[in-house]
This record gives sequence, C-alpha cells and structure tokens, in this order.
Amino acid sequence: MPYLIDGHNLIAKIPGLSLDDPHDEAKLVERLKGFMARKRRRCTVVFDGGLPGGTSRDLSTHSVRAVFAHGGTTADRIIIERIRDARNPAGLIVVSADREILDVAERRGARTVSPEAFAAELTAPPVPHDSDPNPHVSPGEVEHWLRVFGADADEEE
Repeated sequence: MPYLIDGHNLIAKIPGLSLDDPHDEAKLVERLKGFMARKRRRCTVVFDGGLPGGTSRDLSTHSVRAVFAHGGTTADRIIIERIRDARNPAGLIVVSADREILDVAERRGARTVSPEAFAAELTAPPVPHDSDPNPHVSPGEVEHWLRVFGADADEEE
C-alpha cells in the first residue's frame, strides 16, 4: 500500500523536526527514505509552498516522491485530488490531520492514519531482524521451563 502524506502535518509531530527549520522538508524526506526502504513501500509526501513547485527532483527517489504545492494551490488540494483520482483508493494509506482530507479518504475507502501515530511508527527504532527464524533453546532453559510447568525432565511420556 502506498502512503500519501501531508508533510507539514507530519513534521509538526516528529521530535527533532520543526516547521521553523528551513530544511524541515528535506529532513523529513530523509527519514521517510529509510522507513520506506525498511517497509518496502512507497510514498508521496506533499508540502505547502516551495520553489520551483511540483515534484522535487532533488529530494525524490524511487520510494519517496516529494511534491511542493505552487501556483495558488495547497498541499491539501493536491492530496484531495490524488485521493479522488486514485484508481485503487482502498490501496492508499493517507497520513493527515486535515478533516476534509480524512473525509474524502474515508469516503473513497482509503485507510487513514493520524500524523501522531505515523510519527511514532516512523521514529520507532527498527526491530532487529534475527537471521535464524527458529530460536534455539539451551538445555538450561529447557530445565527451567520444565520446572515452571511442573514437569520432571526425567519423566517419559
């Protein structure tokens, strides 16, 4: 499922990022790149204002497309248009706090996530991937659990 993100809504909820920082959009995009790579997902993050406007070639990658509103439109308008034009809106995850965006997304069947919830997921430390999907239990651990469950290690079934 691709994400469609209201960028400035999200920046305001991420510790260490500030809407007052002139590089806040680039910092968010860097975090999104790592997150999307780990999740093997794609996203479009839309920001109000910015020159030259449109898709940023400098910030965008295969997994993260950064779009800046320009020409009298807003990030909210762009996000709403993308939700309305989506061929498979049920396949979208929309991250925004804007009521109008959420209403359109819900009517079209898209999944919605609050900026707070997404920020928590985005900033959570990555879960280490154990290369061995079958954990091994030591003989001492076996004895411990046998005692816990009241079984005698020498009993035969």
